[in-house]
Amino acid sequence: MIIFRIVLSIISILGIAWFSLPLFTGRILNIGNASGILIFSVLLLYSCFFKHINQFIVMLWSKIPSRIILIISGVVIIICTIFVIIETFLMISANFNTPSNGDTVIVLGCKVKGENASLMLVERLEAAYEFLTDNDKSVCILSGGKGSGEDISEAECMYRYLVDKGIDPQRLYKEDKSTSTRENLMFSKEIIDEYGLNSSVAIVTNEFHLYRAGNIAAALNLTYHSIPAGTAWWLLPTYYVRELFGIMYQWFL
Repeated sequence: MIIFRIVLSIISILGIAWFSLPLFTGRILNIGNASGILIFSVLLLYSCFFKHINQFIVMLWSKIPSRIILIISGVVIIICTIFVIIETFLMISANFNTPSNGDTVIVLGCKVKGENASLMLVERLEAAYEFLTDNDKSVCILSGGKGSGEDISEAECMYRYLVDKGIDPQRLYKEDKSTSTRENLMFSKEIIDEYGLNSSVAIVTNEFHLYRAGNIAAALNLTYHSIPAGTAWWLLPTYYVRELFGIMYQWFL
């Protein structure tokens, strides 16, 4: 048991540190890293007070009312674990929906710092640039409005980035009204309809986000494919967990 407690303590400390990195390096705090820090903090407390917590659980199990609560809690944990496994599988699977030359590329916007693209937006733009360079029949919709702390719209920032990289401006369309993933795709569809672009789209976003974005595209009657952008290792756990909540929200609300 000592080895188990040591291993659990090390895993918990590493988990807390990993989910805390976005907070201390980029002042990013959302439901993703807050949940991760909370879960690993509970595991760390359990490893530190292993004997006392186990004795308390045994005491609760000896009484019928508290035993029922423990059983319900266990069932909830099992159900949540099953949902996490299913969502993770769907997130991974969505990355393998390969696009074709001629698909209309839609780059989903992300945070702009002043007039500069954030790291996650750069990751999406690099993925879009590689695809557009290799697929000359495709045009691209850059989708994202102007939010708090942004001096220009996300669409304008993306436009400047890709033009500076050598993409022909005539292949780029700016959608600068949206404030959410649903609006990204809904307003992009309006541009597709207005200009008679190919309704088979290739969505560019970070790998964890493609499943939910694809579901929205399907609801808008768009045939969609995926261009996954990588995510920095220190940001991935935070946004992966955040996306788990986003998918649950989309499913049930």
